[in-house]
Amino acid sequence: MIVLTRLNRSRFAVNPDLIERIQAAPDTTIVMVDGATFVVSESMDDVIESVVRFRARVLSAVGEQHEPEEVL
Repeated sequence: MIVLTRLNRSRFAVNPDLIERIQAAPDTTIVMVDGATFVVSESMDDVIESVVRFRARVLSAVGEQHEPEEVL
């Protein structure tokens, strides 16, 4: 999950795997795959960076769980 901020300063978390697109015109709007939309105070670049960091954490956690065994 990534945490975003609505224009009224309330915070909420969203599953980045369900984001269909991000628009900046001029406010940043998150459009989900189910059609729900959220206008947020973060810039489009900041939202994209949050998604990238989220996915890096997921991949890192998977890598830690599946470290290769030492070959004798």
